Amino acid sequence: MTTRRQFLHSSALAIAATALDWRALLAAGASPRQPDLLTLVRGTVGTFTGRGGTIGWHIDAKSVVVVDSQFPATAQTCLDAVNARTQSRTIDYLVNTHHHGDHTGGNGVFRPAARKILAHANVPRLQREAAERAVAAARNAPPPAPGAPPAPAPVPPDQQVYADTLFQSTWREPVGDEVMSLKYYGAAHTGGDAVITFEKANVVHAGDLIFNRRQPVIDRPGGSSIAGWATVLEGILADHPADTIYIFGHAGANFPATGNRADLLVQRDYLTALLEYVRGEIKAGKPREVIVKVTEPLKGFPDHGPLTERVLGSAFDELTA
Repeated sequence: MTTRRQFLHSSALAIAATALDWRALLAAGASPRQPDLLTLVRGTVGTFTGRGGTIGWHIDAKSVVVVDSQFPATAQTCLDAVNARTQSRTIDYLVNTHHHGDHTGGNGVFRPAARKILAHANVPRLQREAAERAVAAARNAPPPAPGAPPAPAPVPPDQQVYADTLFQSTWREPVGDEVMSLKYYGAAHTGGDAVITFEKANVVHAGDLIFNRRQPVIDRPGGSSIAGWATVLEGILADHPADTIYIFGHAGANFPATGNRADLLVQRDYLTALLEYVRGEIKAGKPREVIVKVTEPLKGFPDHGPLTERVLGSAFDELTA
């Protein structure tokens, strides 16, 4: 039987996750994957899969770019692999697709090697606010039950490493023999998602705009919009040719972290269906506490697995805001 202390402790952990300690949220409960070496996707662009959001990279004789930094341990593994391939040349840009800790937690590892850290203009503020919420939640959480492990300590705002080069809507620059462009399409997964295109390779790093056949993280405190997210995906597809290869932030256990426009359409259709489902439940008079307890897969999307309280609650809150 769960004691009151255990219940309060578990509730506090849930609050801390909602407060965007993304290291705990996205790493907890998932089987850690062994870090891979650098895997080529096309041209000079490839991926590194460790733990957290998929890292992208561009390496040629004149330039080095890394997209996202995961957590410190896997960031170091990735940096070591990049250094081995480049003879430890300076990284021209470390790009953060957005502010979550599984994409920025390794910034401090890359910082000494990177000339600039590039992100959308909203990212430093969102990163700081998320850290403040996580610290406050941890401070107010009750102590763990006897014998229970302590919750992971969040990284406070003054120990975060933030982007120093920011853009508002678009950014474009040659990187060696490649051309890298960034675009902000509007509120989606967060309020600061950058889409990174390596134009000559025709490879796009979409960050967490794609959870390939996996329940997405919908970050309302960080500016997310489910309806906006679906529209953003349509904008990305309109801007890129049919043979573009996309790098995804996350993927389900049986699905790859790269894919094509069909995968973006699945993500768009999932988000649209999620809103339609919750809207129907609201119209039927069901309260939030009933709607969020559904654990069946969303109809038509069995590969995404069971719906979660966090996903359903985010949809409910958006529709009733």
